[in-house]
Amino acid sequence: MKTIRWGILGTADIARRQMLPALQHTENAEAYAIASASGKAEELAEAFHIPKVYQSYDDLLEDPGIDAVYIPLPNHLHKEWSIKAAEKQKHVLCEKPAALTEAEAGEIKNACEQHGVQFMEAFMYRFHPQHQLVQKMLAGNAIGDVVTMRSSFTFPLQHTEGNIRLHSQADGGGSLYDVGCYCIHAIRQVMGEPEHASAFYSFHENGGSDWAAAGVLTFSDGRLAHFDSGMNAALRNEYEVVGTKGVLRAHQAFVPTERPCRVSIELESGESYSETIADNYYITGMQSLSLGLLEGRNWPSDGLAENASVLEQLINS
Repeated sequence: MKTIRWGILGTADIARRQMLPALQHTENAEAYAIASASGKAEELAEAFHIPKVYQSYDDLLEDPGIDAVYIPLPNHLHKEWSIKAAEKQKHVLCEKPAALTEAEAGEIKNACEQHGVQFMEAFMYRFHPQHQLVQKMLAGNAIGDVVTMRSSFTFPLQHTEGNIRLHSQADGGGSLYDVGCYCIHAIRQVMGEPEHASAFYSFHENGGSDWAAAGVLTFSDGRLAHFDSGMNAALRNEYEVVGTKGVLRAHQAFVPTERPCRVSIELESGESYSETIADNYYITGMQSLSLGLLEGRNWPSDGLAENASVLEQLINS
């Protein structure tokens, strides 16, 4: 069976915990090469049976056997290595946020179009059937017309010493870029593109990264959406859509897990509905993306520039 050969740029925790295990269980894809500037690639290569190890990202990109790359590098490096990968005719799956500004998003998009490769920002939650069920319910008018939405993603950051999540906002650090971007992405998937976005922040003692954020997105038709993100609170990852006839909730919406995820609806009439679905969306996502490349189909429309534009507005508000 033909498989897509993936190269992994870096040894980030998300690659070790989620992406590499998923590739081991994906029939049409394989982890073919891994690179690290810190010398950690050998350890992961041995653990996950990766055939090729490189000591530099550039060397990996020169490998003609690699079809696509996954980029889990620190946020401020995403644009640089996405463009370099595109220039070497590699399809690109880049961790979120792939771009810190709308201008960066445009540079990535132009490079990928110029070199004929596909690009996607790794909001992998979109592949979970939970969210497909949400879209089906909303399209079927299950809660009436959508009026407003709230999305939350918080978690307790355990290890702060040297943690890249606490880099300055200018370098892509803080809760908004780390987990708030999921909230923005989910709101956009349901409500479309906002006209304006603004936020307030609680900053970490280092002064440069937001410890927590809360904000509002406004839409041209007068609707509002709210979000909050944080690295200083208990785990919450959910969104709630309020309609004219009821409320839909997506529970455990963003964290990669094989535990069941639930969608519930409560209607004004007093009726209620709940469905629970279990899946590993990293496996499902990598199967879908790799099959798309094998069959010559385009990856899902990404909205990279739109998400980056909202994040940029929030940072500058």
